[in-house]
Amino acid sequence: MEDVLEVYTWPDRDDIRIVCMDEVSTQLLDDTREPVPAQPGQLARQDYEYERCGTANIFLGFEPLRGQRWTTTTAQRTRADWASWAKDLVDVRYPDAELIVLVMDNLNVHGIASLYEAFAPAEAKRIAMKLEIHYTPKHGSWLNMAEIEASVLRRQCLDGRRIPDRATLAHELQAWETRRNARGAAINWRFSLDDARVKLRRLYPSIEA
Repeated sequence: MEDVLEVYTWPDRDDIRIVCMDEVSTQLLDDTREPVPAQPGQLARQDYEYERCGTANIFLGFEPLRGQRWTTTTAQRTRADWASWAKDLVDVRYPDAELIVLVMDNLNVHGIASLYEAFAPAEAKRIAMKLEIHYTPKHGSWLNMAEIEASVLRRQCLDGRRIPDRATLAHELQAWETRRNARGAAINWRFSLDDARVKLRRLYPSIEA
């Protein structure tokens, strides 16, 4: 826990970028009957029946110091999917950064081993050398700022809507992230190392004389 909280105190630098990552799973749903659009004096109407069109995974990257986020949709959440996301992080998002400090939960696909499973050893090592991974502790994923951003994503873009396919989902996500990035929407993180040591002191080892 202290490891992640320490990362959040680091200053903003061009050569070292801090990125939080989380994933969101969502159902793809389509209408079985054409919705009736709103008209003067009449609200839009949508039939309660819908068709299930499978699921999609959303990789959500969030740079807390600069209030920027981006999304990537995939059909699944496999080691190869995460490895592809990590490669894009290194080569496309931050090609000029010397180091990318990555905060995420310790799901089994989130790790250097996934890079070696997806790529040749030399390529996997090249990507791995650009990453410094900091895992949130077990049952402590709330320490990941991207989890807060994922909650905003659900409320503002996904909840209560029927999105039938990944192409439509990607389009809607792009519109959402563009709006939030233009505002530079940030998270006011207030939980510090000192707070942790006071509020969670029961979790720290005690030394008896």
